[in-house]
Amino acid sequence: MAMFSESESEDLVSEINVTPLVDVMLVLLTVFIVTAPLLMNAVKVKLPQASAEVAVTVPKTAHISVTDTGDVYLDQKNMPLDSLTTELGTLKQKHDPAVEIYADEHAQYGVVAKVLAAIQRAGISKFSFVMSPESRK
Repeated sequence: MAMFSESESEDLVSEINVTPLVDVMLVLLTVFIVTAPLLMNAVKVKLPQASAEVAVTVPKTAHISVTDTGDVYLDQKNMPLDSLTTELGTLKQKHDPAVEIYADEHAQYGVVAKVLAAIQRAGISKFSFVMSPESRK
């Protein structure tokens, strides 16, 4: 809104009058402060008590270790590579396990590749390689 100053009737003064804005904001703040506690407890309801136990399902994890000499262990049991697929298939039928592979850093690539192929043939889709963090020297 343009206003004329007292000294010069020709020049316009273009300032924003913020007093009505502050009044409206204070009214809105007061309304919010008054109504906010009422909204929290609109309807009081006494909830029933239940004594149910929380069902925690821990997924079974199978551990496959490959040594530097080429030995394969399934859950700390020495296992020939040709029977690894059948053992993993049995585990797959009981429950869908996640497989953690602990391969020695000097293990032959071919042995680790055969272990991965056995996991794939057994139909297990969740597997991971476990590694040690690098030590900072």
